[in-house]
This record gives sequence, structure tokens and C-alpha cells, in this order.
Amino acid sequence: VQLVESGGGLVQPGGSLRLSCVGSGFTFSSNVMSWYRQAPGKERELVATIFGVTTDYATSVKGRFTISRDDAKNTLYLQMHSLKPEDTAVYYCAAPYRGSWGQGTQVTVSS
Repeated sequence: VQLVESGGGLVQPGGSLRLSCVGSGFTFSSNVMSWYRQAPGKERELVATIFGVTTDYATSVKGRFTISRDDAKNTLYLQMHSLKPEDTAVYYCAAPYRGSWGQGTQVTVSS
């Protein structure tokens, strides 16, 4: 099982980024997929989850972030808008019920 994230980087407050995560080695389409993040000195937190067309979001990102998936491409996305400095973290893709995690991608929101 492998999950590989991409798309992180440095962005100014108010900006946007789209993260991607490509999965392999398992049946991507039949799994709950999630994005987590971990900021320096803080615990890892759940950002968003998707199963089929059902989605759920942390209160802190609701209305700004959108999770989606393309099962034909085994790819999970996180579209992030109106980014804030407090969104700065390492973002991880996960198939949480499989216990599978990506290596993480850094998102830094700073002017």
C-alpha cells in the first residue's frame, strides 16, 4: 500500500492550494479516505473525510476546503481556499481504516 501526496508549498494568506494524493496497492474506491494535518507542537488533527460522495470537515476548514476523489485515477484531492497562517502544517493523506498513511506534504501560509 502506498499513498503519495503532492501540491504543498508556500502561499500568502488568502491564497489557494490544491493537494493531491495518489494511492496504490489497494482498492482505492472502496475505502474511506481522509486528510489530516499536524502543525508544529500540536497533535495531528482530522481535516476532511470522504466516502463515496459523502464528505465531512473539521469546523475550522468548513466552507474553505473541499475534499474530492477520482476513483478512476486512484487520486484524492484537497482544494484549499482563503488560507490562513493557522493552516500551516504538514498535510497527510490517509486510508484511516486500513492504517495507511502518506509521507506528508508541507503547507506554509505566510506573507
